[in-house]
Amino acid sequence: MIEYFADLHVHIGRTRRGAPVKVTASRALTLENILREAAERKGIDAVAIVDSASPDVLDELDALLQCGEMEAQEGGGLRYRRRLAVFLAVEVGVDVGRGEAHFIAYLPDLPAAAAFSRELSRHVTNVRLSSQKARFRAADLARLTRECAGFLVPAHAFTPHKGYYGRSADRLADAFGPEELAVIPAVELGLSSDTAMASRISELDAFAFLSNSDAHSLSKIAREYNRIRARDLSFEALYAALRGEQGGIVANYGLDPRLGKYYRTFCEACDGHVPLLPERRCPRCGSDRIVAGVADRLEEVADRPPGGAAPARPPYVHQVPLEYVPGVGPRTLDRLIEVFGSEMRVLHHATEEELARVVPHPVARAIVAARTGRLRLLEGGGGRYGRVDRPCGF
Repeated sequence: MIEYFADLHVHIGRTRRGAPVKVTASRALTLENILREAAERKGIDAVAIVDSASPDVLDELDALLQCGEMEAQEGGGLRYRRRLAVFLAVEVGVDVGRGEAHFIAYLPDLPAAAAFSRELSRHVTNVRLSSQKARFRAADLARLTRECAGFLVPAHAFTPHKGYYGRSADRLADAFGPEELAVIPAVELGLSSDTAMASRISELDAFAFLSNSDAHSLSKIAREYNRIRARDLSFEALYAALRGEQGGIVANYGLDPRLGKYYRTFCEACDGHVPLLPERRCPRCGSDRIVAGVADRLEEVADRPPGGAAPARPPYVHQVPLEYVPGVGPRTLDRLIEVFGSEMRVLHHATEEELARVVPHPVARAIVAARTGRLRLLEGGGGRYGRVDRPCGF
């Protein structure tokens, strides 16, 4: 068995020729830039491209296979320069209960992704663009995923915009029967929730938790990620690990939920944090322009009290990304990566003494504090990220 770091939700902004894929993502977020950033600067071992139904993306993946930059792995998945495992995935929106929710279908290989794309193209307006809303039910999406030998994960499940629990339904059983639920081994927590929060919903005891970046720019790759134990870096081994059959999630690394931009309920009219009331109106101004915060929404759907008895889970490490740390600007980050080799090495291996040889002592202490959630935070909400104030006691 091996352990590796994986970010299983990364978007492509543009193709090599400049055509849009994820229209809200950076133009610099091309397939080849993602692969280099993930393998070299971030230093993770696996990444999932969630726009793999786009014919343009499929063509670029095939071109990299043909030229030898990538190779197909036995057991599914691809390998970039014999260094980075690359998984193919598709983010899709479907109507569930009270609104649209996003899911990610993970697929074993290029032929499966192409077959998924062909069928999906019959149900969306433009299959070349990411995260399209499909004109079929959630159960149909689960069946299509199973037919393509893949598995399904609710994406950013607690966010108010297109998160399954955040806006669309209260329980997975509202949209999926037992057969469809069998295709779902895990739930993606999203940036404004963590394991302690999600464990308050008892039906999730049966699922692994994933913490992924949902990156819309290169710098955001691996702002959240997973440490996974598996027999190898193949698709089949990943699926088995998520099912807990061989290996599993060892740890989740992610933002403290307070840094997430949807942690607190927010009134867009008042431009401030407010309580989440049942009538979904602002108690100050009466506006219905309310963005439900993850923490407040969980109070509505949870069937366990905070800290209530729940099965043991792998640790969720509240880790502040390096670019958020006070004193770590672009030049400092470049210098740290130059010295230590990657962000993963800075975050997981460099000692405070080693860091202090490269950056000032207060910055070195802040980086170490960032690893363990000992930085002072200001809460986010209403589409605005929280921020780091300063290290406690510094």
